[in-house]
Amino acid sequence: MLFKQIHLKGIRSGTISLAFRKWKRPSVKKGSQIKTAAGVIKITDIQEDITLNDAKNAGFKRLEDLLKMFEKVSEGKLYRIAVQYHSPDPRILLREQTELSEEAFGRLQAKLERLDRFSKQGAWTLSILKAIEKHPKLRAAELATKTGREKDWLKLNVRKLKNLGLTVSHHPGYTLSPLGKIFLKKVIR
Repeated sequence: MLFKQIHLKGIRSGTISLAFRKWKRPSVKKGSQIKTAAGVIKITDIQEDITLNDAKNAGFKRLEDLLKMFEKVSEGKLYRIAVQYHSPDPRILLREQTELSEEAFGRLQAKLERLDRFSKQGAWTLSILKAIEKHPKLRAAELATKTGREKDWLKLNVRKLKNLGLTVSHHPGYTLSPLGKIFLKKVIR
């Protein structure tokens, strides 16, 4: 479940407590926790009824403005999802590490090898990390072209690297995190 940056700010500050999605069936459950750029967001409830007050709690001035967002989605039901800020993003603390023990390096290397081994595209992790290092903040579409990958594939897989603390997402593009830089130096040495 993705959130716009403006809504994330509102969720973090507590001024936004609801989100809405049109789904055939909900893709999140009550109690789910979602890692976002603003931190971990917790899903506290999911309902199908929507009111003007709900729209305001989601950052909209009018119910019509909210409903207009979903006109293009023909199938599914409109769900009201109660959300709240839960905690800082644990990936931030992870990615800001400036030291990497041999044991931690080995664990990280094993995780990347597993991603490579189970990928239908073959080994990709190191080449993508090197491309991000060489082309910081390059748009995903352009980075995908440079690496011979599709944009959607690239975005999905860079997210896997981000979950390991190796990359940082920007608008636009990506950079290596401090941990990612240290890891790559150890691999190349």
